[in-house]
Amino acid sequence: MLEPLDVIYEAEDLPAFPLPPELGALYGGTLGFEEPRLFSNFVSTIDGVVSIPSLPRSVQMIGSASTADRFLMALLRSTANALLIGASTFRASREARWTAEGMYPPAAPAFAELRRRLGYGGPPELAVMTAGGELEPTHPALEAGALVLTTDRGAARLRGRLPNASAVQSLGATSDPRAAVDLLRARGHRLILSEGGPTLHGALVASGLVDELFLTLSPILAGQSAGSERLALVEGAELLPHSPVGGRLLGVRRDGAHLFLRYELETHPPSH
Repeated sequence: MLEPLDVIYEAEDLPAFPLPPELGALYGGTLGFEEPRLFSNFVSTIDGVVSIPSLPRSVQMIGSASTADRFLMALLRSTANALLIGASTFRASREARWTAEGMYPPAAPAFAELRRRLGYGGPPELAVMTAGGELEPTHPALEAGALVLTTDRGAARLRGRLPNASAVQSLGATSDPRAAVDLLRARGHRLILSEGGPTLHGALVASGLVDELFLTLSPILAGQSAGSERLALVEGAELLPHSPVGGRLLGVRRDGAHLFLRYELETHPPSH
């Protein structure tokens, strides 16, 4: 049974959505966003590892089977119009559909009620970014109608291979993150949640597109050895020393030894 999160710190005057009482009680208060907003959600070990590609279900291992982390992930999905992920994340979760109720089933009716209160017609649109179009056509998320954002090359590879419910949009010669976000905004998505992976997140952060970061700090150490592939929160982009991205702490919550941090990020990092 999930206990309410302990609220250690909350910034004043944050936007507040009309959460159903059950969700407000579990979250320890309210949650809301200014619009438009792109926010990301990750779980990390104490030593900064968010993904181990060589290990199946590494994110669940990193999260240390935290029910509270699953609840928060589901709650964030419930507030979003669109959910943006990279191809590696998509391929690593062969059965996922990236829904709130799938992540935390006990609160499914409350998540549906929240989306009704926010005026949403259904779950967030799932958008998958892939430069090369290397996706498994039988993935259930594609059967359910995911949007694939790719390059001209990727679109050619995928032509005629995906279920009729899914759609493919080319971003041009490259899979530019700003073009992807602009396309989602043009589809009416004012609140976009990114769940990674780290390379997509790095591209979004480096482009100044991530407004907020929700980071679950899991009370375990992953370790690192020479030649091992253990990925951090931002991959494929060097920010320090020339383009650091600062964060303003908006909230801290706790469940046992897990910490749930909320930061507002600088959306236009300096460039020298």
